[in-house]
Amino acid sequence: MLILLAVLMFLAAVVFSMLGQGGGVLYTPIQVWAGIDFHVAATTSLFLIMILSLSASIVFRKANKIDWPLALVLESSTALGAFAGGLWSEQFSGKSLSVLFAVLIVVAAFFMIRTFDLDRSHEKQRFGPFAWRRRLGEEAYCVNLAVALPVSLVAGLFSGMLGVGGGIFKVPMMVLLLNIPMDIAVGSSALMVGFTAASGFTGHVVNGHWDWRTSLVLAVTVFVGGQIGSRISVVLDTKKLKKGFGWFLLVVAAMMFARLW
Repeated sequence: MLILLAVLMFLAAVVFSMLGQGGGVLYTPIQVWAGIDFHVAATTSLFLIMILSLSASIVFRKANKIDWPLALVLESSTALGAFAGGLWSEQFSGKSLSVLFAVLIVVAAFFMIRTFDLDRSHEKQRFGPFAWRRRLGEEAYCVNLAVALPVSLVAGLFSGMLGVGGGIFKVPMMVLLLNIPMDIAVGSSALMVGFTAASGFTGHVVNGHWDWRTSLVLAVTVFVGGQIGSRISVVLDTKKLKKGFGWFLLVVAAMMFARLW
Protein backbone atom coordinates (compact mmCIF):
# COMPACT_ATOMS: atom_id res chain seq x y z
CA MET A 1 0.00 0.00 0.00
CA LEU A 2 2.86 2.40 0.83
CA ILE A 3 4.39 1.85 -2.62
CA LEU A 4 1.06 2.67 -4.30
CA LEU A 5 0.74 5.79 -2.15
CA ALA A 6 4.26 6.86 -3.14
CA VAL A 7 3.48 6.48 -6.86
CA LEU A 8 0.23 8.44 -6.58
CA MET A 9 1.91 11.19 -4.56
CA PHE A 10 4.68 11.46 -7.14
CA LEU A 11 2.17 11.92 -9.98
CA ALA A 12 0.21 14.49 -7.98
CA ALA A 13 3.41 16.39 -7.18
CA VAL A 14 4.36 16.59 -10.86
CA VAL A 15 0.99 18.05 -11.86
CA PHE A 16 0.48 20.44 -8.94
CA SER A 17 4.00 21.85 -9.04
CA MET A 18 3.23 22.89 -12.64
CA LEU A 19 0.33 24.96 -11.30
CA GLY A 20 2.10 26.51 -8.31
CA GLN A 21 0.01 24.45 -5.88
CA GLY A 22 0.95 22.10 -3.08
CA GLY A 23 -1.14 19.07 -4.04
CA GLY A 24 -3.05 18.75 -0.77
CA VAL A 25 -6.29 18.66 -2.72
CA LEU A 26 -5.25 15.11 -3.72
CA TYR A 27 -2.80 14.10 -0.98
CA THR A 28 -5.47 14.07 1.69
CA PRO A 29 -8.24 12.17 -0.18
CA ILE A 30 -5.74 9.59 -1.49
CA GLN A 31 -4.76 8.79 2.09
CA VAL A 32 -8.37 8.76 3.28
CA TRP A 33 -9.24 6.26 0.53
CA ALA A 34 -6.34 4.13 1.79
CA GLY A 35 -8.02 3.96 5.20
CA ILE A 36 -5.95 6.61 7.00
CA ASP A 37 -7.74 8.81 9.56
CA PHE A 38 -8.58 12.23 8.11
CA HIS A 39 -6.67 14.16 10.78
CA VAL A 40 -3.51 12.09 10.27
CA ALA A 41 -3.93 12.29 6.47
CA ALA A 42 -4.24 16.09 6.64
CA THR A 43 -1.08 16.35 8.73
CA THR A 44 0.93 14.14 6.38
CA SER A 45 -0.45 16.14 3.46
CA LEU A 46 0.80 19.39 4.96
CA PHE A 47 4.25 17.93 5.49
CA LEU A 48 4.38 16.78 1.85
CA ILE A 49 3.30 20.23 0.69
CA MET A 50 6.23 21.73 2.56
CA ILE A 51 8.58 19.39 0.70
CA LEU A 52 6.96 20.08 -2.67
CA SER A 53 7.13 23.84 -2.07
CA LEU A 54 10.85 23.63 -1.34
CA SER A 55 11.46 21.57 -4.47
CA ALA A 56 9.41 23.77 -6.83
CA SER A 57 10.65 27.06 -5.38
CA ILE A 58 14.23 26.15 -6.23
CA VAL A 59 13.29 26.00 -9.91
CA PHE A 60 10.96 29.04 -9.94
CA ARG A 61 13.58 31.16 -8.18
CA LYS A 62 16.12 30.42 -10.91
CA ALA A 63 13.51 31.38 -13.52
CA ASN A 64 12.82 34.69 -11.68
CA LYS A 65 9.11 33.90 -11.27
CA ILE A 66 8.81 34.58 -7.52
CA ASP A 67 7.87 38.02 -6.15
CA TRP A 68 9.58 37.52 -2.79
CA PRO A 69 8.43 40.68 -0.93
CA LEU A 70 4.82 40.18 -2.03
CA ALA A 71 4.85 36.47 -1.18
CA LEU A 72 6.21 37.10 2.31
CA VAL A 73 3.73 39.90 3.08
CA LEU A 74 0.72 37.86 1.97
CA GLU A 75 2.04 34.79 3.73
CA SER A 76 2.24 36.60 7.07
CA SER A 77 -1.57 36.70 7.01
CA THR A 78 -2.07 33.26 5.49
CA ALA A 79 0.25 31.51 7.95
CA LEU A 80 -1.64 32.92 10.92
CA GLY A 81 -4.90 31.55 9.55
CA ALA A 82 -3.29 28.19 8.73
CA PHE A 83 -1.99 27.70 12.26
CA ALA A 84 -5.43 28.46 13.69
CA GLY A 85 -7.05 26.09 11.20
CA GLY A 86 -4.68 23.25 12.05
CA LEU A 87 -5.20 23.82 15.76
CA TRP A 88 -9.00 24.03 15.53
CA SER A 89 -9.32 20.97 13.28
CA GLU A 90 -9.55 18.84 16.43
CA GLN A 91 -12.98 20.37 17.07
CA PHE A 92 -14.46 18.82 13.91
CA SER A 93 -15.17 15.19 13.07
CA GLY A 94 -13.40 13.43 10.22
CA LYS A 95 -16.69 13.19 8.31
CA SER A 96 -17.51 16.88 8.57
CA LEU A 97 -14.00 17.77 7.41
CA SER A 98 -14.34 15.34 4.50
CA VAL A 99 -17.58 17.04 3.40
CA LEU A 100 -15.97 20.47 3.63
CA PHE A 101 -12.97 19.18 1.72
CA ALA A 102 -15.14 17.81 -1.10
CA VAL A 103 -16.85 21.20 -1.39
CA LEU A 104 -13.43 22.86 -1.54
CA ILE A 105 -12.44 20.55 -4.41
CA VAL A 106 -15.54 21.60 -6.35
CA VAL A 107 -14.61 25.26 -5.85
CA ALA A 108 -11.06 24.55 -7.00
CA ALA A 109 -12.37 22.76 -10.08
CA PHE A 110 -14.54 25.76 -10.96
CA PHE A 111 -11.55 28.11 -10.97
CA MET A 112 -9.51 25.67 -13.05
CA ILE A 113 -12.21 24.97 -15.66
CA ARG A 114 -13.61 28.46 -16.18
CA THR A 115 -11.73 30.79 -18.51
CA PHE A 116 -11.35 34.36 -17.24
CA ASP A 117 -10.40 37.46 -19.19
CA LEU A 118 -7.00 37.81 -17.54
CA ASP A 119 -5.70 40.55 -19.83
CA ARG A 120 -8.63 42.80 -18.98
CA SER A 121 -8.31 42.14 -15.25
CA HIS A 122 -4.64 43.16 -15.31
CA GLU A 123 -5.61 46.56 -16.69
CA LYS A 124 -7.78 47.34 -13.65
CA GLN A 125 -5.07 48.90 -11.54
CA ARG A 126 -6.11 49.88 -8.01
CA PHE A 127 -4.86 53.08 -6.44
CA GLY A 128 -5.12 54.50 -2.92
CA PRO A 129 -3.44 54.10 0.49
CA PHE A 130 -3.47 50.30 0.27
CA ALA A 131 -2.11 50.06 -3.27
CA TRP A 132 1.31 48.43 -3.63
CA ARG A 133 2.96 48.83 -7.02
CA ARG A 134 5.16 45.90 -7.91
CA ARG A 135 7.58 45.11 -10.73
CA LEU A 136 9.28 41.81 -11.53
CA GLY A 137 11.31 41.57 -14.71
CA GLU A 138 9.24 43.14 -17.48
CA GLU A 139 5.95 42.78 -15.59
CA ALA A 140 4.39 45.70 -13.67
CA TYR A 141 1.27 45.34 -11.51
CA CYS A 142 -0.50 46.90 -8.52
CA VAL A 143 -1.76 44.93 -5.48
CA ASN A 144 -4.57 46.11 -3.19
CA LEU A 145 -3.48 45.03 0.30
CA ALA A 146 -6.90 45.90 1.77
CA VAL A 147 -8.24 42.95 -0.23
CA ALA A 148 -5.17 40.71 -0.23
CA LEU A 149 -4.54 40.39 3.52
CA PRO A 150 -8.08 39.48 4.73
CA VAL A 151 -8.61 37.01 1.88
CA SER A 152 -5.21 35.45 2.59
CA LEU A 153 -6.19 34.99 6.25
CA VAL A 154 -9.39 33.12 5.33
CA ALA A 155 -7.55 31.01 2.75
CA GLY A 156 -5.01 30.06 5.40
CA LEU A 157 -7.71 29.05 7.87
CA PHE A 158 -9.24 26.51 5.49
CA SER A 159 -5.83 25.39 4.27
CA GLY A 160 -4.58 24.48 7.72
CA MET A 161 -7.82 22.81 8.74
CA LEU A 162 -8.11 20.60 5.67
CA GLY A 163 -4.45 19.78 5.03
CA VAL A 164 -3.89 21.77 1.85
CA GLY A 165 -1.31 24.44 1.06
CA GLY A 166 -3.90 26.90 -0.23
CA GLY A 167 -2.60 27.13 -3.78
CA ILE A 168 -6.08 26.39 -5.10
CA PHE A 169 -7.14 29.66 -3.43
CA LYS A 170 -3.95 31.66 -3.89
CA VAL A 171 -3.42 31.39 -7.64
CA PRO A 172 -7.00 32.47 -8.54
CA MET A 173 -6.86 35.14 -5.82
CA MET A 174 -3.59 36.61 -7.08
CA VAL A 175 -4.64 36.57 -10.74
CA LEU A 176 -8.31 37.59 -10.49
CA LEU A 177 -8.40 39.84 -7.41
CA LEU A 178 -4.86 41.21 -7.18
CA ASN A 179 -4.00 41.66 -10.89
CA ILE A 180 -0.80 39.60 -10.68
CA PRO A 181 0.40 37.98 -13.96
CA MET A 182 -0.23 34.23 -14.13
CA ASP A 183 3.41 33.09 -14.31
CA ILE A 184 4.38 35.21 -11.29
CA ALA A 185 1.29 34.05 -9.39
CA VAL A 186 2.24 30.41 -10.01
CA GLY A 187 5.86 30.90 -8.93
CA SER A 188 5.00 32.98 -5.85
CA SER A 189 2.25 30.56 -4.84
CA ALA A 190 4.71 27.67 -5.02
CA LEU A 191 6.77 29.40 -2.34
CA MET A 192 3.83 30.54 -0.23
CA VAL A 193 2.11 27.16 0.05
CA GLY A 194 5.14 25.81 1.91
CA PHE A 195 4.87 28.45 4.64
CA THR A 196 1.10 27.98 4.88
CA ALA A 197 1.53 24.22 5.16
CA ALA A 198 4.19 24.61 7.85
CA SER A 199 1.84 26.70 9.98
CA GLY A 200 -1.06 24.28 9.59
CA PHE A 201 1.28 21.33 10.18
CA THR A 202 2.41 22.84 13.49
CA GLY A 203 -1.19 23.14 14.64
CA HIS A 204 -1.87 19.50 13.80
CA VAL A 205 1.32 18.25 15.45
CA VAL A 206 0.28 19.97 18.69
CA ASN A 207 -2.76 17.67 18.58
CA GLY A 208 -0.58 14.59 17.95
CA HIS A 209 -1.81 13.77 14.45
CA TRP A 210 1.50 13.17 12.63
CA ASP A 211 2.64 9.78 11.25
CA TRP A 212 6.29 10.74 10.67
CA ARG A 213 7.42 7.40 9.21
CA THR A 214 4.94 7.47 6.34
CA SER A 215 5.57 11.18 5.79
CA LEU A 216 9.33 10.77 5.37
CA VAL A 217 8.97 7.94 2.87
CA LEU A 218 6.45 9.85 0.74
CA ALA A 219 8.49 13.06 0.97
CA VAL A 220 11.21 11.62 -1.28
CA THR A 221 8.84 10.97 -4.19
CA VAL A 222 7.13 14.34 -3.73
CA PHE A 223 10.45 16.21 -3.88
CA VAL A 224 11.40 14.48 -7.14
CA GLY A 225 7.94 15.11 -8.59
CA GLY A 226 8.19 18.79 -7.67
CA GLN A 227 11.48 19.13 -9.51
CA ILE A 228 10.02 17.60 -12.66
CA GLY A 229 6.70 19.48 -12.64
CA SER A 230 8.15 22.93 -11.93
CA ARG A 231 10.73 22.56 -14.71
CA ILE A 232 7.94 21.69 -17.15
CA SER A 233 5.86 24.66 -15.93
CA VAL A 234 8.58 27.18 -16.79
CA VAL A 235 8.30 26.32 -20.51
CA LEU A 236 4.68 25.12 -20.73
CA ASP A 237 1.38 26.95 -21.21
CA THR A 238 -0.60 25.67 -18.21
CA LYS A 239 -4.05 26.90 -19.33
CA LYS A 240 -5.09 23.66 -21.05
CA LEU A 241 -3.64 21.58 -18.23
CA LYS A 242 -5.64 23.54 -15.65
CA LYS A 243 -8.93 23.00 -17.47
CA GLY A 244 -8.42 19.26 -17.91
CA PHE A 245 -7.37 18.84 -14.31
CA GLY A 246 -10.40 20.82 -13.19
CA TRP A 247 -12.70 18.19 -14.66
CA PHE A 248 -10.65 15.50 -12.97
CA LEU A 249 -11.11 17.24 -9.62
CA LEU A 250 -14.90 17.11 -10.08
CA VAL A 251 -14.61 13.34 -10.38
CA VAL A 252 -12.53 13.25 -7.20
CA ALA A 253 -15.14 15.32 -5.35
CA ALA A 254 -17.94 13.01 -6.55
CA MET A 255 -16.00 9.97 -5.32
CA MET A 256 -15.49 11.58 -1.90
CA PHE A 257 -19.21 12.33 -1.56
CA ALA A 258 -20.05 8.77 -2.66
CA ARG A 259 -17.66 7.32 -0.05
CA LEU A 260 -19.30 9.35 2.72
CA TRP A 261 -22.77 8.05 1.95
